[in-house]
Amino acid sequence: MSPRSTALVTGASSGIGLAFAERLAADGHDLVLVARDRERLDALAARLRRDRDVRADVLVADLSDPDQRRRVELRLAEPGDAAPVELLVNNAGYATPGEFVDTPPAVLAANLEVNVGAVLALTRAALPGMQQRGSGSIVNVSSIAGFLPGRGSVYGAGKAYVTTLTQSLALSAAEHGVRVMALCPGYTRTEFHQRLGQERSGPAWLWLDADRVVDDALADLARGRVLSIPGAVYKGIYAATRIVPPSLVRRLAARSARGRG
Repeated sequence: MSPRSTALVTGASSGIGLAFAERLAADGHDLVLVARDRERLDALAARLRRDRDVRADVLVADLSDPDQRRRVELRLAEPGDAAPVELLVNNAGYATPGEFVDTPPAVLAANLEVNVGAVLALTRAALPGMQQRGSGSIVNVSSIAGFLPGRGSVYGAGKAYVTTLTQSLALSAAEHGVRVMALCPGYTRTEFHQRLGQERSGPAWLWLDADRVVDDALADLARGRVLSIPGAVYKGIYAATRIVPPSLVRRLAARSARGRG
């Protein structure tokens, strides 16, 4: 990608998405910032324009709503006079705390739309143009939870889909000069975990900084990796899921914390 290529980041107003936006702007990329909170997006865009001298456009959309999501799809597929998006970061997502049977169906449906539907739709919108141009990258923010059966939550199931979809698309996209990568972090210090009441879960060594996650992701993307798993601890957990019998993994998960587990 050229230094002035355009990146579109979903969930850009906080957490890993915010860290992506700040790092990409520091590297000289123009940005399209997507999230639900206009006030936060406008403040972020103004700061990046002032401090980094980049173009930062704001696109407000609730990705659980297919009609609002369509605006983002159009920006990716039919940029018109705007610069085509050379890097798509599908970061937006959220978890549903508590047991599956205690979660309202509407909440489960919205979770599916954001964590799965939006990734599918936006990737489908961006990929044809990238392949036609023979360049571009897509980073789908998944989770280490996608490799583990988290008790009660649908979060891990959605992330397992994202990771598998990414691995599948990476095979064909590479033939056209396009990179597709799944980023699978573990616990990361963001508002995501604060909203779940998990900001103090587990020992300190389990926790990653969002900036570190982004640094590792972009380094792995440059290396052409299909999976990026930041942190030695989480690399070890992933390796264990490859060799530990599934029955043992399920028994351990059954004893884990409720919700995201």
